[in-house]
Amino acid sequence: MDDTEAPRWLDEEQQRIWYLFAYALIRLPATLDTQMQRDAGISQFEYMVLSSLSMAPDRTYRMSVLAGYTASTLARLGNVVTRLERQGWVRRAPDPADGRYTLATLTDEGWDKVAAAAPAHVAEVQRTVFDPLTKSQQRQLGVIAERLLKAADPDGPLSHTSDR
Repeated sequence: MDDTEAPRWLDEEQQRIWYLFAYALIRLPATLDTQMQRDAGISQFEYMVLSSLSMAPDRTYRMSVLAGYTASTLARLGNVVTRLERQGWVRRAPDPADGRYTLATLTDEGWDKVAAAAPAHVAEVQRTVFDPLTKSQQRQLGVIAERLLKAADPDGPLSHTSDR
């Protein structure tokens, strides 16, 4: 926007919707993190890392790909993977196809951890995200989330959910 263009202020309804949505963006992750800490002793982000690896071919991703799936920087992901390695849940190794990359692999112990944590996590997601909505609203939420992701990160790994 140049200096002569007037800002496109939010109207009253947009302000109300934005506040509700922004607050949901803060509260939902905090609620899910609290549940994960209480029930599994790990953070929601650690669960996302383990869960992403559990769905990967051979339970392995390049660290850069995993960073994309978890919306993380490589530095943050590296710190978390180091903690997960200490627990025996993830193993890192150079990529044999290209040594410039590092692979993260979910171990059998990591699989057991994510499998044990999943039921309580899914129950909390059901309770906080899906149960308050009708089936139609759930589908709308999926469409809305995909559109928002495409606008915020058009080339990101989750911008085309069918590719995952």
